[in-house]
Amino acid sequence: MIEIASNIAKADIAEMPTDLFSGRIIVIHTAADVEKAVSYLKNFPILGIDTETRPSFARGKTYEVSLMQVSTEDTCFLFRLNYIGMPSALIELLQSNQLKVGLSLKDDVHSLHRKHSFEPNGFLDLQGYVKEMGIEAQSLQKIYALLFKKKISKSQRLTNWEADVLTDRQKGYAATDAWACIRIYKYLEELKLKHQVRIVKVEI
Repeated sequence: MIEIASNIAKADIAEMPTDLFSGRIIVIHTAADVEKAVSYLKNFPILGIDTETRPSFARGKTYEVSLMQVSTEDTCFLFRLNYIGMPSALIELLQSNQLKVGLSLKDDVHSLHRKHSFEPNGFLDLQGYVKEMGIEAQSLQKIYALLFKKKISKSQRLTNWEADVLTDRQKGYAATDAWACIRIYKYLEELKLKHQVRIVKVEI
């Protein structure tokens, strides 16, 4: 039986080693590449999904979603929406019943809707999923730390996601967030199927 704490303090996470997606990262700039990427992604039963938006530091100024990252267990596609918009192949993926796992998906879907309307389908939000199990932590960083005793760096979150060229650190950050969602879901599903998990309530 594996015991998992219901929550964790930020100070405890800070002392953990950092984890980073080590698979392929493919940046998508053109509509033609979107078709190929989506065709590849359709072969997988579970995808991790996340978005990034250029931060605004001026009152009243906001930006549309800049990036959508969609990951398998070993390959992550970074769709640069500020260049390609929302091609029909991406809309089809978002409306398919293919399982797409993310965190705080309501915010992501709302941001994507500002680009193009669609009927979201096949989405599973980890916040609700872990809450049903008794895990009180709601951030991706905390949930990941509870399960794997490693931290996900958030240092790139407030960088410019509309830059002409994304840095390696930006690409690694974006891919890790999407990939981590798959890893969390599959690990907890495996434990649940084997009835090998017990959530221990802790106060922080």
